[in-house]
Amino acid sequence: MATSSILTNVIIRDPKKAEAFADALEASSRDPKRRPSAPAIPVLRDADAIRKFLAKKEQKK
Repeated sequence: MATSSILTNVIIRDPKKAEAFADALEASSRDPKRRPSAPAIPVLRDADAIRKFLAKKEQKK
């Protein structure tokens, strides 16, 4: 998507259309159609968990 389409100013003079636009933005933020393609990557903070992870990585080589 071009950056210019994201940075475009929107001017709505009709109050009903402005309300409809705001409602559409709120509905979109509550139920987005796009879902992440991969699960979130867990952050390893425990030293033993990091050792296990690195041991698995070495076994794959």
